[in-house]
Amino acid sequence: MKASDPATKLAELRSLLRNAAPLLVAYSGGVDSTFLLRVAAETVGRRVTALTVRSPASPSDELADATRIAAQLGVDHIIVDSDELEIPAYRSNPTDRCFHCKSNLFAICAAEARRRGIATIADGANLDDFGDYRPGLEAAAEHSVRHPLAEAGLSKKEIRALSQALGLPTWDKPASPCLSSRFPYGTPITHRRLRQVGAAEQVLKQLGFAVCRVRYHREVARIEVPVGDLPRLLAGTTRREVVRALRAIGFRYIAVDLQGFRSGSLNEGLSAIAATKQPRLGPRAP
Repeated sequence: MKASDPATKLAELRSLLRNAAPLLVAYSGGVDSTFLLRVAAETVGRRVTALTVRSPASPSDELADATRIAAQLGVDHIIVDSDELEIPAYRSNPTDRCFHCKSNLFAICAAEARRRGIATIADGANLDDFGDYRPGLEAAAEHSVRHPLAEAGLSKKEIRALSQALGLPTWDKPASPCLSSRFPYGTPITHRRLRQVGAAEQVLKQLGFAVCRVRYHREVARIEVPVGDLPRLLAGTTRREVVRALRAIGFRYIAVDLQGFRSGSLNEGLSAIAATKQPRLGPRAP
């Protein structure tokens, strides 16, 4: 049984990383992978390497943040260009789309790890990820990817708290999954549609909505912001600017989801799949 104290879990994480080094971290620049990279850099120094994939589906501001933080940590940071839309099983957007994305990512990581003589590949999956529908975890299992944060028993809430204690700027960063998560399953994903969704979310962020999603429903943009932000979004000047900008981007109808922002809202209804297909977390030998 994992210890319940976050400080003890952090010590367990450091022990896991020492035993796993040298290691390559699949690094997105998000809360979890940044925390993992910081602890790894402190624990094993130059024996950790970060790898980030630059993709049309990645939000435009994520790579700059990831690059800046990796440089501050003094970590060797590899950036590899890859286009998941070249994978037909990804482009058609099935319910296991994330499996094909992560399989592509981990194949890139494995090739780079072999080239550098690195035996361990790790990602930032935390304990909470094993309670949601995440086909990417199956891809990780197929590529023998380690999940040190989950193995140490760390939850998202604990990772944020420990990140704050370490002074990481990502401690309160909103989740920023790939832009393909804005499309209902079965809706084909194209470069033009990705650019359209990305541009629409940039409009909202520039208006001060740090947490937002624009879900793509062909002619309809369905906007999600936290419920507390709905009055500001619907205020006259802001509402008119959002409608004007999103119509200029190519949407004909602009809708607001009155349920507010829900991470992974397009996964609603997939709980049965999650229960039957989610990989189990088990310890792996270094």
